[in-house]
Amino acid sequence: MIDANITFIGGGNMARSLIGGLLADGTDPQRIRVADPDPGRREGLTAQGPVRVFADNAAAAADADAVVFAVKPQVLRAAASQLAPVVHRERPLVISIAAGIRSADLDRWLGGDAVVVRAMPNTPALVRSGATALYANSAVSAVRRDLAESILRAVGITLWVADEAMMDAVTALSGSGPAYFFLVMEALEAAGVELGLTPETARLLTLETAIGTARIAMESDEGVGRLRRRVTSPGGTTEAALAVLEQAGLHEQFRRALRAARDRSCALADEFGAS
Repeated sequence: MIDANITFIGGGNMARSLIGGLLADGTDPQRIRVADPDPGRREGLTAQGPVRVFADNAAAAADADAVVFAVKPQVLRAAASQLAPVVHRERPLVISIAAGIRSADLDRWLGGDAVVVRAMPNTPALVRSGATALYANSAVSAVRRDLAESILRAVGITLWVADEAMMDAVTALSGSGPAYFFLVMEALEAAGVELGLTPETARLLTLETAIGTARIAMESDEGVGRLRRRVTSPGGTTEAALAVLEQAGLHEQFRRALRAARDRSCALADEFGAS
């Protein structure tokens, strides 16, 4: 339970997920405010719980202890600039979950001297199994860090990075990571069907294998490399399959993929922050 007034600017999927997690943790719904221009989305938010909804961003942010920008990166500048007077007056903690927006640019759009935490959640947050990296600018106190962490922890694990440049690496790994696993699962399903399994069987086996494997890794003190070796019998079927993947340069392909994602994240940050 969080004893603070929390305002969300934007009521999309990630905001709804965070709100759901906060409500499940016992946060008073009357302390949660959401601003969104879409009447249908506002109605959907009140159906989720008796939170307070607004069409106007400034009205929603009045008296907020924390303002969470949950809008698309390309509209964050306009939303932040609009709220700059409120942020200067109220001095709330400002959390941005917009990918690719650097804290210095957000601070500049807010008029300077803002208390900013940049967060990079990923889509498993939608089922409260997310992984979120956080970066705090120099204006964020220990108490404000705890508040930011408590809000994001409502949808999964959180961790802090000391160097904001690492947020681009986080984006490449965990931010884009769900798509990599979906691609692997897609490939496994298709290969299973090609080997004669029904699509339903191939899908179920793939999903349960993915869930079980992740659970083993989470509950083990051993690294994933050692776990892989434990389930690879010499001369067996798994060894034969892994040999094919290694020959195809799987490790190098993932290194190249993450570098490409990181570089694109850097380029987008430059693009969004240029003005």
